[in-house]
Amino acid sequence: MKIIDKLILVSYVKIFVSFFFILMSIFIIQIIWVFIDDLAGKEVDFEIILKFLLYYSPKLLPLVIPLTVLLASIMTYGNLAENYEMAAIKSSGVSLFKSMRSLVIFNSILCFSMFYVANTLIPYAEFKSYNLRKNLAKLKPALAISEGIFNELNELNIKVKNKYGPDNNLLEDVIIHKQNKDNMNFLVIKASEGELVSTNNKDILQLILRDGKRFEEIQAMNNEKQTKPHSYVSFEKYIMNIDLSNFNQVDFENEKYNNTYRMQNVVQLNYSIDSLSKKIKKTYENFGKSFFTRTGITNFKTTIRTDKLNFDKKLYKNYREHLKDYPKEIRVSILNSSLNNITSQVQVLNNQKSNFFIKEKIINLHKSNLFDKYSFALASIILFFVGAPLGALIRKGGFGFPMVISLVLFLTYHFAGTFARNAAEDGSIDPALGSWIPNLIMFPLGLYLVWRASADKSMINLKNIFTANKKFFLNTKFFKK
Repeated sequence: MKIIDKLILVSYVKIFVSFFFILMSIFIIQIIWVFIDDLAGKEVDFEIILKFLLYYSPKLLPLVIPLTVLLASIMTYGNLAENYEMAAIKSSGVSLFKSMRSLVIFNSILCFSMFYVANTLIPYAEFKSYNLRKNLAKLKPALAISEGIFNELNELNIKVKNKYGPDNNLLEDVIIHKQNKDNMNFLVIKASEGELVSTNNKDILQLILRDGKRFEEIQAMNNEKQTKPHSYVSFEKYIMNIDLSNFNQVDFENEKYNNTYRMQNVVQLNYSIDSLSKKIKKTYENFGKSFFTRTGITNFKTTIRTDKLNFDKKLYKNYREHLKDYPKEIRVSILNSSLNNITSQVQVLNNQKSNFFIKEKIINLHKSNLFDKYSFALASIILFFVGAPLGALIRKGGFGFPMVISLVLFLTYHFAGTFARNAAEDGSIDPALGSWIPNLIMFPLGLYLVWRASADKSMINLKNIFTANKKFFLNTKFFKK
């Protein structure tokens, strides 16, 4: 390795390692702040807290590594240019691109390492952290209840629209299904408001419900048919005691959750995407057939048709005059029946549309996670080609101007990725495009900056822009007069 390559590589690695640990420390502190409610006041061992932070750390790498590469490359070449070392390197016959050789190799190795991290380490860390957080939530039942979905709490399945209050113990729009010994839901409770209240007995948690209704299906003895099998009660206040004697006995080594898309590698994601795509395609076909049957068109064909040729003529050419053959009362009845049928079918379509949207979103999330693994790996080399020439152009080192430029570029990169992935989730754009948009924005910028820096040109030639605007205004009729 040449002395120049070694000098640049050592300078780059020192800055890279320093910023990596600084940024990781900042983001880990941010994790502690976000999950402080999950960790505080639970008498959790310090070892468990360290595991929690350790398992969450790999998921920070897609944020930390690109920003570190950008900062290190800008500051390395900014320092070289500011101390006229870059000018000395060029005067010795070494171009800007040749001076990058050792760093290109370093960042290429980093790309392969980041793909391994994204494909292996991050899914494993997600698996461990997800299960650990589920176990931590069992130490505080309020945390075990997530908004908008059914949550299992002993024999209860609880769904709440919103949680609020100092300890998130106040609930809004509560639905409860209670299972019996056969795991059947025969009891349903709906309430406008709820509150989780601790009692003197640590093994008992009170759930106070207000302004609600209680529905229970009474099981018949000896499976005899009952004329009124349901029980209905309306209440202003209803108190349920939840037994927590087994709830707080948590095994932190229990890892039964392993089916989220973030826990899968490339092979597993491809398999899941293929399976889910085939499943939803079959669902579409089955729904289309059943919906066509529910419209009643098949019955109409069977009733009206005498032969195929005559049926086509009546159905498609004389349908405007078909009602004239019926009395007015029958016509009104037919039209009302048709309107009710159409209204019912529109409601079915609207309900099914939300179900299909959720299924499509799940597939899009799998696809986005798959393409993110590749785009994340290439982000290191792309952002290096943005930062290195930019540092040579601005000719500033240190923590001032280079830091500002790095943050602006990284925020552009990060928010572009966030908006694109959100659009990909709901199907507005293709998931592949959503994952690659940040890199597609930065790649041409990097090529442009490499060209400008190699030609010893400034980043933006303000003099040429000012001269062109001056000529334009002087040639206008207003200034000629």
